[in-house]
Amino acid sequence: MNLPRYVVTALIVACALFMETLDATVIATSLPAIALDLHEDPISLKLALTSYLVSLAVFIPASGWVADRYGARLIFRVAISIFTLASIGCGLSSTLPELVTGRLAQGLGGAMMVPVGRLLLMRSVERGNLVRALSYLTVPALFGPVVGPLVGGFITTYFHWRWIFWVNAPIGVIGIILATIFIDDVREDNRGPLDVAGFVLSGVGLSTLLFGLAVAGGGLAPLSVTIALIGFGSLALAAYVRHARRIAFPLLDLRLLSLHTFRASVAGGALFRIGIGSIPFLLPLMLQMGFGRNSFQSGAITFVASAGALLMKTTAAPILRRFGFRRVLALAALLSGSLLSSYGFFTAATPGLVIMGVLLVSGFVNSLEFTGLNAIAYAEIDNPDMSRAVSFASVAQQLSLSLGIAAGAAALQGWSRLNPGEGVFSPEGFRFAFILMGLLCIASSAIFLRLPADAGAELTARPVKKAPAAEPAHRV
Repeated sequence: MNLPRYVVTALIVACALFMETLDATVIATSLPAIALDLHEDPISLKLALTSYLVSLAVFIPASGWVADRYGARLIFRVAISIFTLASIGCGLSSTLPELVTGRLAQGLGGAMMVPVGRLLLMRSVERGNLVRALSYLTVPALFGPVVGPLVGGFITTYFHWRWIFWVNAPIGVIGIILATIFIDDVREDNRGPLDVAGFVLSGVGLSTLLFGLAVAGGGLAPLSVTIALIGFGSLALAAYVRHARRIAFPLLDLRLLSLHTFRASVAGGALFRIGIGSIPFLLPLMLQMGFGRNSFQSGAITFVASAGALLMKTTAAPILRRFGFRRVLALAALLSGSLLSSYGFFTAATPGLVIMGVLLVSGFVNSLEFTGLNAIAYAEIDNPDMSRAVSFASVAQQLSLSLGIAAGAAALQGWSRLNPGEGVFSPEGFRFAFILMGLLCIASSAIFLRLPADAGAELTARPVKKAPAAEPAHRV
């Protein structure tokens, strides 16, 4: 069938995004089996998770500059290659240090693969088709975390944990081939020099802060160490902010926050993503530890949220065109937060079909919100600033999603400490955590309501019909 170029590009980038998000979640389910095979304590295996986050934090800020310097298509293919080879290395690991090293290399590949892939899409699609293109990226972003525990549990149970890494090999090879054939090389020639000091400050600050948040969410370190990590990371980031205001070409350009649409996407999106980012942690935990379902049953239930996300793919552009970004973002945030809060009222006696129905609607609304957020961020971004905007937005997304896991864990632990007679996994504790996370999503609507009424209108404009020869297409 004939597909427009931007759809082909979006699907290729979406496959890379799915590979990255799936890999980031399947490992959590397989940690006990990996620990047994490597003769390690399961708690120690959490290093395999945090090392990946640290690597992402260090290299994401530089992804835009590297893509402009060497070409986005080349860096995208190199990133997929690194991620694929590192995945094979993780599957061959026989010791914890080898696994952690492989995860660090995976983080390097992921840090370049996803932001650069998004940059390729931003620069290859007309603004009027941006929402349609981004809808293809939203689905794997939601699909991976939901299906990850199901796939990880299935592979670990019926095959071997090493295959959770090796399955990336054929996907990576296919991605490299398709990117070579179908994706055009794009770069920005009017770039500034690499901000080395900014790279060091942002890398140290983000990696330390994310590592602190990771150990806080998992209880892997004493409170004093956690506070020290988070405090040091915050100080390094504050030093970066001071540095960025003094130079012409900062690695993460804070001046982009002067744009209404970009600021709303980053600030409102942070609150929303913190709330939604807690779902992959809280929901499977409630279904398994609270309701007594096994990992496969839990994954089969949460999987339905992906169906809602898929339904959104064809409706996002018409909805945003009809009602506008301001109304849709604000209303979807309110509805998403309310639905998220309702998760806390599920009980072991709640019929599975009821839970799945709520998750289906929730998946649709969340996907609509993410599509709108990802699009409105670039409404006022000119092409020379696109790489810096993508890097900035990617860092904000990674931080907020990591905060979501930590916030969900903190809410559960906080409730148990306030109510010593109840366990950590009590129904009341989950109710408190889900309501709190839902309120964060709802709070983001206040930021979206401050957008101009016509914000992002050009992103959903009906495309002008062209002669057949003017619409490049690929047969796939």
